[in-house]
Amino acid sequence: MFNFIKNFKRDEDGAVTVDFVVVTAAVVGLGIAVLATLADGVIDTAVKVGNELETKTTANEYKAVTDN
Repeated sequence: MFNFIKNFKRDEDGAVTVDFVVVTAAVVGLGIAVLATLADGVIDTAVKVGNELETKTTANEYKAVTDN
């Protein structure tokens, strides 16, 4: 029984998998944190850009106005 415990203690198979799971969870957590932090600002900026583009005169409209 003691040999089994000693061998089990020295066995490192699967340790890389555990490390990979922990690192992956940390990366996902950081990604969610960044997304939550930046989401409102990105949405506001996108709305402002969209509104600005809607109100700007296009090149064709400008040409039609200046030709008259």
